[in-house]
Amino acid sequence: MELTSNLFLLCLAALLMLYYLLPKRFQWLLLLVGSYAFYLYTDMRAGVFLAASTLITNFSARAIQKRNRAGENAQFRIGAKGILLLGMLSNLAILAVLKYANFILQNFGVIFHTTLPVLKLVLPLGISYYTFQTVGYLLDVYWKRTEAQQDLLRLALFVSFFPQLLQGPIGRYDRLAPQLFAEHSFDWDNIRRGLWRFLWGLFKKMVLADWAAIYRDAIFSSPEQYSGIAIFGVLLYTIELYGNFSGGIDMVIGISSLFGVELDENFRRPFFSHSLTEFWQRWHITLGTWMKDYVFYPLSMSKAMRRLGKRSKQRLGKKVGRLIPLCVSNLIVFFLVGVWHGPTWGNIGWGLYNGVIIASSNLLGGTYAAWQTKLHIDPESKPWRAFMVLRTFALINLSWYFDCVSSFREALRVIGYSLTRFQPAQFLQIAAGQAGVSYTPWALLTLGAGTALLIAVEVLQERGKLGPTPERSPFALQAAGLLLLLVSIPLLGPMSAARGFIYAQF
Repeated sequence: MELTSNLFLLCLAALLMLYYLLPKRFQWLLLLVGSYAFYLYTDMRAGVFLAASTLITNFSARAIQKRNRAGENAQFRIGAKGILLLGMLSNLAILAVLKYANFILQNFGVIFHTTLPVLKLVLPLGISYYTFQTVGYLLDVYWKRTEAQQDLLRLALFVSFFPQLLQGPIGRYDRLAPQLFAEHSFDWDNIRRGLWRFLWGLFKKMVLADWAAIYRDAIFSSPEQYSGIAIFGVLLYTIELYGNFSGGIDMVIGISSLFGVELDENFRRPFFSHSLTEFWQRWHITLGTWMKDYVFYPLSMSKAMRRLGKRSKQRLGKKVGRLIPLCVSNLIVFFLVGVWHGPTWGNIGWGLYNGVIIASSNLLGGTYAAWQTKLHIDPESKPWRAFMVLRTFALINLSWYFDCVSSFREALRVIGYSLTRFQPAQFLQIAAGQAGVSYTPWALLTLGAGTALLIAVEVLQERGKLGPTPERSPFALQAAGLLLLLVSIPLLGPMSAARGFIYAQF
């Protein structure tokens, strides 16, 4: 069931009405029932894995807390750390088998020159999101950052809260759970804020992302035919990916606001970043902070990394040696980020591409600073900051080439086209979906105007003159804006059926 489907919107309206009519003490139970109903409607088989992950997490967390409270001298066959590892590995094993088994078998077959059967496995909706949530929760209980939830059904709601399963963000128990279990009164501010966020996200998805996808598909599926607009292909993919993912997150946050639940922000205008490190602090924020808190910090402070740092200082000097463990930890983190995005070598290469650039920037930070001093560059000047934004944007778009084609060689060929050929008129040969070639100029005008609107909104937000929703505007102006969005989405979007969300199967 897609977020954009009429059935989903009807079910959402019915659930919301019942939510505020029920006695408040039953609201969280209704959310649990609604979440599982949505999930089971999507795929009955996937519900088994969601329930299994919840049960594993429940028993593991309670056992960890019991051992933590008993102290180190208590007699248990398996200690808290052992239970933690069992719980984490069990959850991660479900994810690994369902998402990566066929990829592993395929590469095994290539290495040993044999053909292995493709396993018919179900990939549960949002499995990467709820697996990371459960693993983070177990670590928080082990580190005594949070108390283990004793009620299985309440934990089940934290794991299965239906808006998150669609797109993320990756929730933290201490911030999300209290909101889910709280009693919420009907609040027009929540409704208004939720509708604004939902419709703005729907606009980004159905007008910007879906139009961009039509032309991006055509360019990258026939790069020889449309070689003169190859550079536009990757720019269209940037619009598609950002509109699709950030639009989906806006819709999820908006839906949650309707129920009085405020999810963590997952995007903060990432294309204003001055470096790739900053980009990852603004793009998919909850994945970045999850990796930082649960992988990077424990890894960089581990005994193995301390030994590596000690040897590196002896051989490379204190200044460089101190940075080596951080660089290695960054490479491992971004390798995992690539793997998380999907079982392909392209995703792994994309993750390592980011990791290598960030690690190199850490190592060469002193050198960059020395160059700036010698060249009399003011790092806070507007021209330099603009250059850094454009440089980071170029690095990001360069990585998208490898995400849009099937091989490294083909990516290099398309990059070559982007640098040597330029024929914008080729756009007029691409049909605007069902509307045909005659509608193409209007489709491109719609896409261009919508992108300009998005940029204008984000510039105002970056300058602090506009929040996620226009709360300070007069009521009449807000109502007119909501109505305009509601009318413009079906009028301006592609006439073909709405595309699915790119990140929905993560």
